[in-house]
Amino acid sequence: MNTPWTVSFTSDNIAGASPEVVAAIAACNGGTAKPYGADVYADRARVRLAEVFERKVDLLLVPTGTAANALSLAVLTPPWGGVLCHREAHINVDECGAPEFYTAGAKLMPLDGPDAKLTAAQVRAAAAADRAPDVHVVRPACVSITQATETGAVYAVDEIAAIGDACAEAGVALHMDGARFANALAALGCSPAEMTWKAGVKALSFGTIKNGTINADAVVLFDDGLAWEAALRRKRAGHLASKMRFAAAQIDAYLADDLWLRNARHANAMAARLQAGLAQVPGVEIVGPAAANILFCKLPKPLIDGLLAEGFAFYHDRWAPGVVRLVCAFATEASEVDAFV
Repeated sequence: MNTPWTVSFTSDNIAGASPEVVAAIAACNGGTAKPYGADVYADRARVRLAEVFERKVDLLLVPTGTAANALSLAVLTPPWGGVLCHREAHINVDECGAPEFYTAGAKLMPLDGPDAKLTAAQVRAAAAADRAPDVHVVRPACVSITQATETGAVYAVDEIAAIGDACAEAGVALHMDGARFANALAALGCSPAEMTWKAGVKALSFGTIKNGTINADAVVLFDDGLAWEAALRRKRAGHLASKMRFAAAQIDAYLADDLWLRNARHANAMAARLQAGLAQVPGVEIVGPAAANILFCKLPKPLIDGLLAEGFAFYHDRWAPGVVRLVCAFATEASEVDAFV
């Protein structure tokens, strides 16, 4: 039997949807609309994204982040190619082989590094290794980075640009898993363009579900030559929804009036509040500062057991004994943070 939560910091997936998003779904329900993404809501979403990224982009709406990642990698990587990623990347440890399945066999080539981040030097060394023709060797065709990373760290713009330069030198594509794209953007205070295509990103998994939508993640392409293949792959994969207007309306509302950034800033602020409070608690050690909306800390076992017994929920001991992960969402309230502290 499931125990009711008093307060949960397990994930930002546990929150519902922003009221504005729910209202947009209800509003688009009346009347008829063209199917398969040919509706006016999809048109509006494309216009908003073009404004956000300061250029024309190709948009493919999908219902999950796994689909966004796997389809992005499929258009960037041939079946005989490799994808350089961090060993802790979501595509490597949390997607049940979907990237390999969608790419028809491309090999994930994981690298190590602190904060679940790759460096330009790593990428340059791995991607620019011996490129002489050899049918026996898998060569990198793509690099995938996660923004923000699985440990809650954030790539600075110059770090992304350096990796983008290394990719360009080696002739490989750069993909960004942006499941928490808005949280990273809010933390950096830069523009979406600076954090993506201006730094060399060719395809972005634009995550929105963790930050206020229901089932409307997206593939955003910055290379015009990828759009048609991506569209065909989405259809073949079963992710071309007939009533796409309901997903498009979510994206439209998500981007309108900067809702997405307000949500992200709130989640980040709650994580910062959590960190500041816990830093004052005897016996608590901050091991992964909240660069965005995720905080890692180490707690004594009696403290963990006591918090769980009181109904607080969070993941613990997965990374090291006593280490817990605390994730704040756009719906996390200051009173919940304070109650935990």
